[in-house]
Amino acid sequence: MGFDIIHLPKEHWEGYQLPMDYTSNDYMDVAINPVEGGFDVSFRMATSEEPIVKKKAPIAMENCLYAPFVPDACAWGVVKDGRLVAAIETGSETRSNRLRIWEIWIDEKYRNMGIGHALLEVAKEQARLESRRAVVLGFRSSNMNALGFYLHEGFTLCGFDSCRYRNDDLKKKNVRIEMAYFLRKAKKVTRDEIEIREERLEEYHEVERMVQEAFWNKYMPGCDEHLLVHKMRKSEAYLPHYSRVAVKDGEIIGMIMYGEAAVEDAFGVKHSVATFGPLCVKAEWQGCGVGEILLTETMEMVRKDGKYPGVIILGEPTYYPRLGFKTTDNFMITMEDGSFSEALMGYELKPHALEMLPGRMVWPEIYSELSAEETELFNRSFKTLPKMYFPKQWKKAK
Repeated sequence: MGFDIIHLPKEHWEGYQLPMDYTSNDYMDVAINPVEGGFDVSFRMATSEEPIVKKKAPIAMENCLYAPFVPDACAWGVVKDGRLVAAIETGSETRSNRLRIWEIWIDEKYRNMGIGHALLEVAKEQARLESRRAVVLGFRSSNMNALGFYLHEGFTLCGFDSCRYRNDDLKKKNVRIEMAYFLRKAKKVTRDEIEIREERLEEYHEVERMVQEAFWNKYMPGCDEHLLVHKMRKSEAYLPHYSRVAVKDGEIIGMIMYGEAAVEDAFGVKHSVATFGPLCVKAEWQGCGVGEILLTETMEMVRKDGKYPGVIILGEPTYYPRLGFKTTDNFMITMEDGSFSEALMGYELKPHALEMLPGRMVWPEIYSELSAEETELFNRSFKTLPKMYFPKQWKKAK
């Protein structure tokens, strides 16, 4: 039986209570024993003399989707014949940079069909897209089925709470178990490990596929950056002599594509500046320093060429400032509509060069020539990928 995981919008699902009932004969016996110099903590599987029954939560909003105490809540699920049969809800832990799974539930009739795995993959993908360091969740120590499932999905024990529900949780064998899935910690690559060179004709499709997979569902359900790469090569704005790919062990793992934009001053005079986008690194190599190597090396090429006063981009405000970019309010350069944006950033290739060019950005037309119809047609050239809503997306779906 097939199933589709869909986003469950807050306006339709807020307050929906998930039936978290279960009965178990086994539990994880947690013991805390004071010893000289500290404590001994043990976890042992045990069998209860009487069945442990977990019934519908009597507490208001417990096990409910979009409860007011869940920060940045977002939910997905499976709906069959108008009825919700599975769901997962996540929320952000901004301070610790973790993503917490607040709820995950599958109707008993739909278990052992791969739905639970698929739901957890959604949470893991959200964590990857948001550069989280871990995905965490908690459950009662009597829910042994959950323990086995999470271990199988790559989670590991990271803690417990011995008084989460009541002060006598240890005695009642009802301890809160905390588990975590740690996203792969990237190993930095050195410049000597990768080759930076121009893209070759026979590599066009490979590069476009890499870009599609890296940007898929990041800024909108699906993406159009791979179409931009395809069309940019034929654009008058394209600057191929600065554009490069990164290659490691014969595999293309990154790329950067440059173009020419302009700053229009108060008199309508356009002053050329360099821009780039996309800057892309293959998903499994993100966080390894490949993008930084590509960027610094190619920007030095632009600087040495001496044609452009600076580089202006629309990019992620959490990434580019550490590489020397500043928001363009420092140069009195605005978006095309005259507004400032934290995503609009510039890098001066000559001292004070951008400060001397106050005005508004004028982007190449290629950036606005990516229609939904053309994107969908172009997607047929690649492996079908599922479109999914994620909370940090800001572009409209195509």
